[in-house]
Amino acid sequence: MNAYEIPLTPASQTFQTTIMGASYTLTVTWRQAAGLWFLDIADSSNNPLVNGVAMVTGVDLLGQYAFLNFVFKLYVISDVTPDALPTYDNLGIGSHLYVATP
Repeated sequence: MNAYEIPLTPASQTFQTTIMGASYTLTVTWRQAAGLWFLDIADSSNNPLVNGVAMVTGVDLLGQYAFLNFVFKLYVISDVTPDALPTYDNLGIGSHLYVATP
């Protein structure tokens, strides 16, 4: 299994990335009421694939979407402690989004 980081900054953002040859649009948004970052993924034509995925540690963020047959996994990993959630200020600095491919 290979893994690499998708670089993020502690700001809401939308950008395109290529994973295993396919282009995706990722949108990362901070929701103050929940105190969490959330992830939306769209295909190259900007058709939504998944929306509102809480960016939590310790799980494959796409695990609940196995029926969509993603060929990769997404993980949030903290530099501090394994279970520390990304904060408003540390996304991409102390908490990171990783893609794991076969």
